[in-house]
Amino acid sequence: MAAAVTFSASAWGQAPLAVLAFGDSLTAGYGLPQDQAFPQVLERRLADMGWSVQVRNGGVSGDTSAGGRARLDWMLEPTPDAVILELGANDALRGLPPEQLRENLGAILKTLKDRRIPVLLAGMMAPRNLGPDYVKSFDQVYPALSREFDVPLYPFFIGPALSRPGLTQADGLHPNPEGVRMVVEGILPDVLKLLDRAKASRVAR
Repeated sequence: MAAAVTFSASAWGQAPLAVLAFGDSLTAGYGLPQDQAFPQVLERRLADMGWSVQVRNGGVSGDTSAGGRARLDWMLEPTPDAVILELGANDALRGLPPEQLRENLGAILKTLKDRRIPVLLAGMMAPRNLGPDYVKSFDQVYPALSREFDVPLYPFFIGPALSRPGLTQADGLHPNPEGVRMVVEGILPDVLKLLDRAKASRVAR
């Protein structure tokens, strides 16, 4: 069945869907060979399912939401069919104000909306040692933006890699290859819905 789907897309002369994975070190694949980073593992997983998709690695290690906002325009050239937006972990690790996170992510989402690019917002959660007030303010940013911009939210991008021991590197934060695989499997159903929206958007254009 997978081969038939791929053959059909090729027969129709359709270019692969282009997905930009836009994020920080969790997307970039910090500490891993490039072929084990989230975008590459996701692309191979989708290919195994018969999807013709190119997932571009738009991750920059250490990037905050402000850094992502600053480089967004050139990352959207050429224009992707869809974006997985994963930013905010470094904002939390640095204790940056959640209000800044919301402003920066909101600006990114507005740009994507204005350009009619379907997006999947990948959420983060603040480290619990930052105190209940900060945690509450930070964790509320992603659901609020999901409602405001009417975009789907995958609640906790890195959650599957933290679900049990042995899925992270020595720092306890970045996933190892098996952790990346778990992250991909966790977000996969939402990515498939994103691809359906991207196909429909491409047809509409």
